[in-house]
Amino acid sequence: MSHEKKHHGVSRLTLAGLIITLGIVYGDIGTSPLYVIQAIVSIFSTIQEDYILGAVSCIIWTLTIQTTIKYVLITLQADNNGEGGIFALFALIRKKSSWAYIFAIIGGSTLLADGIITPAITVTSAAEGLKLLNADIPIIPIVIIIICALFLVQQFGTKSLGKSFGPIMFFWFLMLGILGGFQIVNNPVVLKAFNPEYAIKLLTEYPQGFLLLGAVFLATTGAEALYSDLGHCGAKNIRISWIFVKTTLIANYLGQAAWVLANPAEAKTGISIFFSIMPQWFIIPGIIIAIAAAVVASQALISGSFTLISEAISLNFWPKLKLRYPTEVKGQIFIPKINWFLWIACIFVVLKFQESSAMQAAYGLSISITMMMTTLLLSFYIYNSRIPVPFLIWFLLVFLLIEGAFLYANLQKFWSGGWFTIATASIFIFIMYNWYNGRKIKNKFMTFVEIDKYVPIIKKISKDLSIPKRATNLVYITKANSFYEIESKIIYSIINKQPKRADIYWFLHVDITDEPDTFEYRVVHYEPGSIIKVDFKLGFKVEPRINLYFKQVIDDLVANEEVDMLSRYESLREFNISSDFQYVLIDRIANNDAEFTPHQQVILDFYEAIRIMAIPEGRALGLDTSNCILEKVPLLVDPHYKKHIVRKNFQNT
Repeated sequence: MSHEKKHHGVSRLTLAGLIITLGIVYGDIGTSPLYVIQAIVSIFSTIQEDYILGAVSCIIWTLTIQTTIKYVLITLQADNNGEGGIFALFALIRKKSSWAYIFAIIGGSTLLADGIITPAITVTSAAEGLKLLNADIPIIPIVIIIICALFLVQQFGTKSLGKSFGPIMFFWFLMLGILGGFQIVNNPVVLKAFNPEYAIKLLTEYPQGFLLLGAVFLATTGAEALYSDLGHCGAKNIRISWIFVKTTLIANYLGQAAWVLANPAEAKTGISIFFSIMPQWFIIPGIIIAIAAAVVASQALISGSFTLISEAISLNFWPKLKLRYPTEVKGQIFIPKINWFLWIACIFVVLKFQESSAMQAAYGLSISITMMMTTLLLSFYIYNSRIPVPFLIWFLLVFLLIEGAFLYANLQKFWSGGWFTIATASIFIFIMYNWYNGRKIKNKFMTFVEIDKYVPIIKKISKDLSIPKRATNLVYITKANSFYEIESKIIYSIINKQPKRADIYWFLHVDITDEPDTFEYRVVHYEPGSIIKVDFKLGFKVEPRINLYFKQVIDDLVANEEVDMLSRYESLREFNISSDFQYVLIDRIANNDAEFTPHQQVILDFYEAIRIMAIPEGRALGLDTSNCILEKVPLLVDPHYKKHIVRKNFQNT
């Protein structure tokens, strides 16, 4: 199944790669010990050994089956030229499964919603350790200051800070393992939790024990990040580093359980169990390391949200937004509108829920849906990979059963806080569904013609001095995949709407490929040196900076003596001045001649409303907007009506 790209970023297995992976991949799942045991203990009415051992056993086997087997061993093999994540997985199968986009939209939206709650709960959980020093310390202002600083720094990039993320997480996991290990030595009975019988007994015998899975699930919420960050780190680095990460996580969970069994009364007071397992002299350093790890985890989720939106834009799931690249670090993106939305949403979560224990109810529900969507998309991939059907059936039965159980348990927390992430995810789903289908509906009305038939006419227009000259180089953006076709709307613009004279007509086509890093172009001359089509093939992770790429193409063509780029005006040509350009962007508007079904009309209405948040196409493609004109043409250029109106002669009476 795997064809991981070699030498991709830090994908090679090295010590440096492993350290970097710790900082990129494991922030979410790695900070779960801050609140998971706390959430479980709050559910129990009394602390009993079998209950605690059963809960930790559930965590151990969830990390083994869900995280290790599903994600680390199986899902990481479904790489798209080294890239991972739910949208990269969809790109692998979209040509073979026309309606799989629904799963991708739902999964991507719930993953984005999870990205809102993670910084809030992680930073709050870490800061709450300060209460052990002074119960009156105001936690909420501290959390808000940290979150504000985190989102404000995004616009400047995190290159310098990013170098410290790996070492910070290494010391964090080392701390988890050591602290847990000391507690295990004091109470080794917790090692019984490796026996899955304790988990089964808890789920079947404890009153409403099944609902405990909602709290247990918090231990694996970051598993999706292992797959999403495949392109940054590579499968080998993730798999090897996971051995270290999983060992320290389980050691810490066992250590917290050992402390709870030794201090049952204190554990029920609401005191932070995570910080309680620390020696008194280590609490301040522990809090500092925990807050640093929470910042790293939050940064990973914020960066992941930017990447997810940029991939959604490339796959036509999301309106084109302004993308910025604050540093030269490959893949580091900043999306202002998304950044400020996430910032406001995170602050709302902190102010609304106040405490990490209250945020736990909002956490987990959306990501459990993401995991189910990944399972369904992965099943399509497995089926198309000609892997034996029995494996596919086993895969679906096991993981849909597990994830269905987690979803059911998390749904019980809906009114306690789960409503927030579902409401947020619903907004994302609404935007993605209407944008994707709105474009599809408009594209159904797109007609193509053979350009060869119109080349003679365009040549005549180019030499017709009675037509005012529009530009030396007139450039159209075309969606025609075939080299030998062009949209009828472009022909309509050049010939019918208002004849446009130019010396060279360019047709630029941008093809976003299913591979992440494709970066190439092809050229065809319909008329040598005067009517030319350029086909850009860009991976879905490549910046669509068409203006820069087009200049490189022109330089290549000039070097090969295929075009003359000197000005056609004699006074300028004498001084070797380059010729002028004008880009024509065409917006197809729905005219009254187009007949839509009620469903199509509703989607198109929402599509037009959503366009408010999109930036103009010229800016989205990185064109020189000072040389762009927007021209509106009807959706149906040549409408036909079934009935034929009858002519009647008027008679004088």
